[in-house]
Amino acid sequence: MPDFVYTAKSLDGNDVSGKLSANSRREVLDVLARQSLFPLTIEDAKKGHIEIKLFKARIPDMLIAQTLTQLADLLENGVPVLSAFQVLVKQATHPALKEVVTDLHDRVADGEAIDSAFAAHPKVFNDLTISIIRAGTEGAFLEDALRRTARFLEVQGELRSKIIGAMIYPIILLIIGISMVLVLVLFFVPQFQVMFDTVEERGGTLPFMTIALLKFRVFLLRYYHYTLIGGTTVFLWLWIQMSTAWGRRFLDRWKLKLPVVGQIFLESAVSRFCRVFGTLLENGVPILRALEISSTSTGNVILSDAILKSADNVSSGESLSRPLAETGIFPPQVMAMITVAEESNTLESVLLSAADTIERGTTRRLDMLIRLLGPMMLLGMGVVVLVIILALLVPIFQIISQLQL
Repeated sequence: MPDFVYTAKSLDGNDVSGKLSANSRREVLDVLARQSLFPLTIEDAKKGHIEIKLFKARIPDMLIAQTLTQLADLLENGVPVLSAFQVLVKQATHPALKEVVTDLHDRVADGEAIDSAFAAHPKVFNDLTISIIRAGTEGAFLEDALRRTARFLEVQGELRSKIIGAMIYPIILLIIGISMVLVLVLFFVPQFQVMFDTVEERGGTLPFMTIALLKFRVFLLRYYHYTLIGGTTVFLWLWIQMSTAWGRRFLDRWKLKLPVVGQIFLESAVSRFCRVFGTLLENGVPILRALEISSTSTGNVILSDAILKSADNVSSGESLSRPLAETGIFPPQVMAMITVAEESNTLESVLLSAADTIERGTTRRLDMLIRLLGPMMLLGMGVVVLVIILALLVPIFQIISQLQL
């Protein structure tokens, strides 16, 4: 229960200050009224305190979706809004989510609109969620809007989980491969140093692979700290550049031009646009506002700019399909579906159907790529290990051939 610091006037005109523990400011007002005090200021006791959190826990999308679904169930069954939020607070196990739901309860208890209360947490609830909730509040279909938003978050969370799960195996292979090479170079190669010195003392010449391997080991031992510092510096510089508008634009344009993977990036961004745009239109959000929100949800600046340009054309009375087609980014099959949907006035349902179709194709391509990536990485690791072994064994074969002579 939060603490509130208040300043009030008593009946005799004196200022009175104090602290109260209450669920909301409204409860503080009720307590002060019973004490015949006229409130001047009521502030959260934590206000003004600086709280530093280096690693603030992120609330998973699936957990947010579950919370929105529970809120819709409670409201649909006739539970008052404040009581519904109190139930959610009691059921919340995630600390950050519990804090957010508690604040939602307090804001609504103070008379704030539900959509405004959600909008006070932009890092938890994105523009899509807030816009759909606002449309549901204005159109008197809040429960349905909450369910649709929850379903969208579930679909996005499942897709993200699939991608992360598919990347675990290649990442493990990469770590194992790098570790294996370092162990061979740093600890296994020195066991053959005496033999290499013997070959050179007898006037023999080491193979190029062996010389390169030995120089690589010396480089690692002598300059590893410079390598780490330089690599870290380059990584931080690239990280800073990617956070700028120019760097983000360069990265997004480069990602779309990559062979094979670029097509996956493009289809993933287009599917997100179609799903977000269709969901917003289905929930009564105006088309221009829906285009603005969906453009920021694509995850790609190049595609976002193209959508915003099409929004300018739509605001002047043109159709949506023509300016989108002129960008040359959207796949032809998607543009064909949008063109037909505009003519038949079924744009929102066709967009959601297109998103499902694109996501299924993207998932198949991603699965195929991951399946090929594993064997290719194993093959690469095998080639590197084979080169190291040959670099060590060829001088041995030379010594054996000399002894036979």
